[in-house]
Amino acid sequence: MANVKPTIKSDSPKAAETVLELPSAPKLEVPEAIRAVAEKSVTQAKANFENIKTSAEEATDILEESYTRATKGGNELRVKALEATRQNVNAAFDFAVALTGVKSLSEAIELQTTHARKQFEAFSNQSKDLTQLATKIASDSVKPYQELVSKGFSAGR
Repeated sequence: MANVKPTIKSDSPKAAETVLELPSAPKLEVPEAIRAVAEKSVTQAKANFENIKTSAEEATDILEESYTRATKGGNELRVKALEATRQNVNAAFDFAVALTGVKSLSEAIELQTTHARKQFEAFSNQSKDLTQLATKIASDSVKPYQELVSKGFSAGR
């Protein structure tokens, strides 16, 4: 700091300002090889950023598609479950109406047995349908990820 000279600058009587005059930095020549390595590093960093950006956009698209499929499937499942509920409520109501018209205990027992058998069959069929639909929804929701993985494997070959 031998070349640093403090000087006092006083243009106005109110304030005096100290200014340090620094010597200019020496100009360094960067060798061409170092400059080429630096440019190559910057180019690679830009390419890596673009790859990461593209991958993030693809992942977002896949997530959106999966969510859309799951939402649509969830709506189908809800409709199917509501339909099953409606059928069961109607069957229970029909059973109650039929029960009011029985003339004997044996007729009531026969009606109860028939109703129970029909409801068990209906429940079995409804459960099977809902399970198949839920399996299809799960499979459809995962399909975008499966396609991504298979695309990744085929690209790696």
